[in-house]
Amino acid sequence: MVFRKLPGVSASGMGLRLSQKFVFLLFLSGLVTLCFGALFFLPDSVRLKRIFLSKTETQPVTVGSGSENDATREHLNRPKDQEPSRGMTPGKGETTSTKLKSLSRKPTVSREATEERLAGGKAQEDFTLPRSKTESASEKAATSTSDRAAMSDTFSYDKFKGCLLKPPLGRDTGRPSDPQTNERREKVKEMMKFSWDNYKRYAWGKNELRPLTRNGHIGNMFGGLRGASIIDSLDTLYIMGLMEEYNDAKEWVQTSLDLNSNGEASLFEVNIRYVGGLLAAYYLTGEELYKSKVMELGEKLLPAFNTPTGIPRGVINLGSGTSWSWGWASAGSSILAEFGTLHLEFVHLSELSRNPIYTEKVMNIRKLLNKIEKPHGLYPNFLSPVSGNWVQHHVSIGGLGDSFYEYLIKSYLMSDKTDEDAKKMYYGALEAIEANLVQKSPGGLTYMAEWRGGILDHKMGHLACFSGGMIGIGADDGAPEKRQHFLDLAAEITHTCHESYTRSATKLGPEAFRFDGGGEATATRLSDRYYILRPEVIESYMYMWRLTHDPKYREWGWEAVEALEQHCRVESGFSGIRDVYTLTASHDNMQQSFFLSETLKYLYLLFSDDDLLPLEDWVFNTEAHPLPIIRRSCMQDEATQDKTVSE
Repeated sequence: MVFRKLPGVSASGMGLRLSQKFVFLLFLSGLVTLCFGALFFLPDSVRLKRIFLSKTETQPVTVGSGSENDATREHLNRPKDQEPSRGMTPGKGETTSTKLKSLSRKPTVSREATEERLAGGKAQEDFTLPRSKTESASEKAATSTSDRAAMSDTFSYDKFKGCLLKPPLGRDTGRPSDPQTNERREKVKEMMKFSWDNYKRYAWGKNELRPLTRNGHIGNMFGGLRGASIIDSLDTLYIMGLMEEYNDAKEWVQTSLDLNSNGEASLFEVNIRYVGGLLAAYYLTGEELYKSKVMELGEKLLPAFNTPTGIPRGVINLGSGTSWSWGWASAGSSILAEFGTLHLEFVHLSELSRNPIYTEKVMNIRKLLNKIEKPHGLYPNFLSPVSGNWVQHHVSIGGLGDSFYEYLIKSYLMSDKTDEDAKKMYYGALEAIEANLVQKSPGGLTYMAEWRGGILDHKMGHLACFSGGMIGIGADDGAPEKRQHFLDLAAEITHTCHESYTRSATKLGPEAFRFDGGGEATATRLSDRYYILRPEVIESYMYMWRLTHDPKYREWGWEAVEALEQHCRVESGFSGIRDVYTLTASHDNMQQSFFLSETLKYLYLLFSDDDLLPLEDWVFNTEAHPLPIIRRSCMQDEATQDKTVSE
């Protein structure tokens, strides 16, 4: 190409000298490097990474890989229309849609075959995950040398069976000898079958049934995972002996449970329902299918912990591993009842995988909580995952706080009473709760108020009614002189929650009830009058029955059954109601998955003998999925005996 010469300009002036070209190119390359560096490393670059990187490149690094995905450390501070976790709103069961993967159909099994395996069948194949090569020093220190030694071998289902004190299903599947009690138990079983049959007919594979419109609900809480009602029902169907229904559920897990979703999920809800449900199904049946599925899912949850403090954020994209806090949470904080309700499931993930990383993650949470100052010994509901400081001084034993306290005492019990740290934290928290939150109404009702920066709000949520059972199961292991005091406190709180039921027209309890303005144990606000098939009151009935065998708890449970039948049963399932104080039913058109997992299971256990899922061997997660007590010394003894025999 020939340039036309301009007047008064030399030929050499038409271009750049070699040195000038070099400087220009050096500047240009530096600019490009700076731009791409910003694209990949600045805090707000995660969304851009999704655009410029392929899907395989943005997947979270697996447990056994050599590095962690730095993108998962970023907090996407954007508002969400998703509902908060457990108990904040009626939408507990909301999830996100995803495409289901179809696999080959496999034969079903009978419970007799499973029970034969439980009695002494061949050990299951073991599925192990390699340990991460890039654990931090704090993670390495979190698990003791003895714990690591206990995890050196692979998990054996046979050894686990040998450490149970009693058969999981009892001598006769928990069938009571009293004819009336057995008749009531059979009624609860019929309610479960009715609920399941309608779910299968109208909403199969979706997360919940909408019984009035006879269709399925997906929602936006599970990040694209489907079948929440199926996973939540596996153990309920199994212990009730509904084996045809159980086999249908198992087949769906085998052929259609697709964990390769790319949606935004609640870490809390996925953990308590899917991880808890699959763990329980494995421990009850020994089916390797559930073990492999739960290990795959557990690995996908780990990136949520990639924060400066190790406190996980509440929302995680199961595909990319990116996590962020709920848009409604104060100042981008994490929620006490969410990051505090992982311990039971994650300890069992370590047990099955023989990989301590899961235990280390939850132990790191506990370590931070022990280090920071607690106002009056209380644990506020909001904590920054960045600074590790409390964000607000709002304390509640109901929504936002509830299951954190539950998991403290249950962690101690599940450890075969060896987790002294959990014990100390639980009784310390209970002492602070008694000193600051437990109140007595003018009418003599004991209740748990909420605490807002030192000011009491005389409100108790339905969710807080689990605390009667919690305090009951922890009564034996506190100070000996306080045992009866704790049992009395548990009974008083359970009585108050029963009163919230009896004082309504439907004999079902409201979402929240108050003790001010002249009323007691009643909802004074229209927004608190609904009932969404919640289990917490019945949960406390079940525990108090097992602890005291006072017949009033079974009578109270039967009152709840009659109320559910009269006001919540519709032609195609069970539905919540919008106002417990009116007999003119207005249904919310939602059969929550926790109704199948918790409400009906607790009722069935209430009317069963105590040897069905005995408390000596099992603890229930906050979705009522039974997880076995870990008798590590027994497992080690079994392993030693096996080694001696083989030699």
